[in-house]
Amino acid sequence: MSENSTDQFFKSTVLGHPSGLFVLFFTEMWERFSYYGMRALLVLFLTASLLDEGWGWPREHAMALFGSYVGLVYLSTMMGGYFADKVIGFRWAVVVGALLMTLGHASMAVETQWSIYLGLGLLVIGNGFFKPNMTSIVSEMYKDRPEKKDGAYTIFYMGVNAGAFLGILLCGYLGERVGWSIGFGLAGIFMFFGLIQFWLAQNIFGDIGLKPIKEDKNSIESKDTDKRVPFTSWQLGLIVLMVVLGLLWVLNAPATTISNGNVNVFSFLGSNGNNIAILTALVLFLILLVYRFTQYSKVTREKLIAVTFFALLSVFFWAIFEQSPGTLTIFARDYTDRTLDGSSATIFRIVNACMTIIPLGIITWVLFLLFKQTFAKYKWANLVLSLSFVIVWGIAIWMLLDQLNDKELEIPASWFSVLNSLFIITLAPLFSKWWESKYNPSANGKYGIGMFLLALGMACVAFGAMGIEPGAKTASVSIIWLILVYLFHTMGELCISPVGLSYVSKLVPARMIAFMFGVWYLAIAIGMKGAGVFGENVDKIANENGISYFFWILTIISVIAGIVSIIMTPIIKKLMHGVR
Repeated sequence: MSENSTDQFFKSTVLGHPSGLFVLFFTEMWERFSYYGMRALLVLFLTASLLDEGWGWPREHAMALFGSYVGLVYLSTMMGGYFADKVIGFRWAVVVGALLMTLGHASMAVETQWSIYLGLGLLVIGNGFFKPNMTSIVSEMYKDRPEKKDGAYTIFYMGVNAGAFLGILLCGYLGERVGWSIGFGLAGIFMFFGLIQFWLAQNIFGDIGLKPIKEDKNSIESKDTDKRVPFTSWQLGLIVLMVVLGLLWVLNAPATTISNGNVNVFSFLGSNGNNIAILTALVLFLILLVYRFTQYSKVTREKLIAVTFFALLSVFFWAIFEQSPGTLTIFARDYTDRTLDGSSATIFRIVNACMTIIPLGIITWVLFLLFKQTFAKYKWANLVLSLSFVIVWGIAIWMLLDQLNDKELEIPASWFSVLNSLFIITLAPLFSKWWESKYNPSANGKYGIGMFLLALGMACVAFGAMGIEPGAKTASVSIIWLILVYLFHTMGELCISPVGLSYVSKLVPARMIAFMFGVWYLAIAIGMKGAGVFGENVDKIANENGISYFFWILTIISVIAGIVSIIMTPIIKKLMHGVR
């Protein structure tokens, strides 16, 4: 058996996959637990009144900071991926990222002005090192078993959603019920558990990710006979200028909003300096993109145009979908009747108990299977992992008992965000069956369906909010509307999120894949920042025309994007040259 063969990983398996996949599964689960747990609380904390120990910010300020934070999280993955590929290898990148994120959460738990900003900065950089390199390790582990890769990513994706689900549920509950710093601190504690577990069990990955992989340029070039278009010095100069303008804007725009114009790097460009800066960067980007497209051979050019079209649709999708931790959570807190009594409270307690205990039970069973395989070799890693589960079970049971004793049960505002992960875990198998059947829609079809489902979700909350007067600060809309939003939005996400990345890998020549993944993540980052920009305007619109009007605008944008996707089907199909 050759040294570089991946067969060694399949000697010790759990559910037919290497034990190493489950070490990654639990590391990723705790990382997503901390990320989503903190994210569910951030806007609530910033906008909570000083009496409720929040910062008492206007929603506009909170959404400006939030949009930049989430956008930077996605942009930082490009930097982290590059560093791991060229300098430190995947494994060290994961360790560095996890350590920075642990420090970031600890910093946020202190709750002073500088510690919150420092914490967000550490979380952005840590996430950049961590996120792209976990999937790279999975990919390396399966490189000789491509037929098992889909199953592996499905399991890994379940870990992502299990972590998000538990993080929002438990950090959200503790943050809102007990104290913000407890919620932020809990996120950090579990990030730390994930880090220790990964560090102690890392030998299970053999040589994977220890040092950067030097790809053999010649072998890639021999497979790829297409015309080559290297970046020239003027193009690289343009890229540097765009990156500097973009980063300055992402950091400066919320600073200008929050400081009421006192902090503004672009003040020399006048009162609209921020807008001028980002529009300049976008125009330069489009000029460079169009120019480079003209340099490629016809087939490559057309495939790249198809990828760019889907990236553009993704910007709109994420800008609207990511209203969840911002405007939708604020809607849950201020405009939704979350107080339950009598039979409705009993039903909620039973549903919430099942939602908490069943996924936790299943994951604990997976943990037990991993134990049986790896305890002899990786005793300490397993003990750390078990301790984290004992704590999670403890918090979950405390939460359920706390709700039992409540005469007037109030659903936490952050609880609704949990529904996204819950629906993904239940619906993902149905959607993957649909994609494998003869009724599998085209790429444009999937994007169109995804955008229409997004519109349907926004229409539900817009319809539910129609009775709220312009300028109203509180209301009591039924919780059913928010539950429907998350159901339709999750179905939309399942049509768009997994599909996008697979088309990048199918349509783009091998040597350009890293670059185009970068462009793809840039599109998501713009979408995330766009979500913040939409959210910044929620109060202006709500005060003038009512909050329902804000959600109707998002509904219409989604419908238009869906129609564009469907209309463009024949053109894009031609550009994709037979790729399905």
